[in-house]
Amino acid sequence: MKIVYFDVENYEEEFLNNNNRGKYEYYLDSNTLNDMLPVKDEYKDAEIISVFTSSRVNRKVLEQFKNLKLIALRSVGFNHIDIDYCKENNIAVVNSPGYGNVTVAEFALALLLDVCRKVTVSYNNYKEGKVLPQNLIGTELCGKTAGIVGLGAIGAAFARIAYGLDMKILAYDKFEKEEMKQKYNVKYTDFDTLLKESDFISIHAPLTRDNYHMFNKSSFEKMKNTAIIVNTGRGELIDTKALYDALVTKQIAGAGLDVLESEETIADFDYMIGLNRLDKATLEKTIINSQLFKLDNVIITPHTAFNSIEAINRILNITMANINEFSKGNLQNSVI
Repeated sequence: MKIVYFDVENYEEEFLNNNNRGKYEYYLDSNTLNDMLPVKDEYKDAEIISVFTSSRVNRKVLEQFKNLKLIALRSVGFNHIDIDYCKENNIAVVNSPGYGNVTVAEFALALLLDVCRKVTVSYNNYKEGKVLPQNLIGTELCGKTAGIVGLGAIGAAFARIAYGLDMKILAYDKFEKEEMKQKYNVKYTDFDTLLKESDFISIHAPLTRDNYHMFNKSSFEKMKNTAIIVNTGRGELIDTKALYDALVTKQIAGAGLDVLESEETIADFDYMIGLNRLDKATLEKTIINSQLFKLDNVIITPHTAFNSIEAINRILNITMANINEFSKGNLQNSVI
């Protein structure tokens, strides 16, 4: 069985070599998989590919793999994969659930604290010798209302942390969990109420066809002008232009973002040298993203909320287990 691992970081190589050597024909490639570059000829007959969220695996990419049977995701989310093509061509897609529940929740809190207490702003001002205490006045989390959008495993972990900080907790989710109500005083509510009553909003929902741009111009108009939004879910849950406008006009107070729409165009060299190949909508989002970086009330990190030693080990172990089971004729953690 032939496997190609894309998006491979240096710290993943030892594990992948140890767990593939002698079992599979395999290749480790540090490049992302996207339609900017053709697939190498020696990869095209692979039966399995494994990618991280930085790859964009659309129909144009998948058509180059003539023998593909499985996509093993080193992530939970799968919106970067053309699921319709996979269904049409009997390609299984499996993910790595549960690897980063606590890790991502802790990072969301870190973003929130950074924006609330102006940690990065304070550091930059201090480094530049421009410390003005009146410009660094922050706000406490204790006693405030945290609105959690998506109370799955990560959202639940964030709720436990918020409860420990003596915060009031509102939640918007299709499924209500009695345990969350009893143990952490979570109050489930509708989306509009959460927008209007929350001091801080943390997004932990998966991206679906139904919630694309759920945070839009209308949403931001309903929020408090002191509110701070944190997104460690998916960038497409927020309308980038609407967010930028809300921040610039002080409709909301700040944002902590680990994910952005069209985030792959920011750091991927293939995109940076090929901006003329981007469609108009993607190019517009890329430009707005560059403007977000200039705002003092925004913290942006490079989709790194998952990135802890513990979570990386869990990702690799789950991915390898998924592949091993598939080689035996079993399918686990399927997303389609």
